[in-house]
Amino acid sequence: MDIDSIRQEIDRMDDELLRIFNARASLALKIGEIKKQRGLAVYDPSRERKIFERMQGANPGPLDDGAIVRLFERVIDESRRLERQRTRGE
Repeated sequence: MDIDSIRQEIDRMDDELLRIFNARASLALKIGEIKKQRGLAVYDPSRERKIFERMQGANPGPLDDGAIVRLFERVIDESRRLERQRTRGE
């Protein structure tokens, strides 16, 4: 493979990541609505810990577990921010 074909593959993966990130955010918003109806907090540290542990256990590399946690922390932070915006009516 040459550099251009590798970059094209990365672009395809980036497109898929974008679709997945937005689909995940939509699901997080649904959970946010349920939490709001039930009077639950947006932040659930035990759930986040389970996600990190599950992702580390499923991680085949080459990214190390610390990188995986940092990536998922960011994804979860953005989902939480979106949930808070929606529950405040922003």
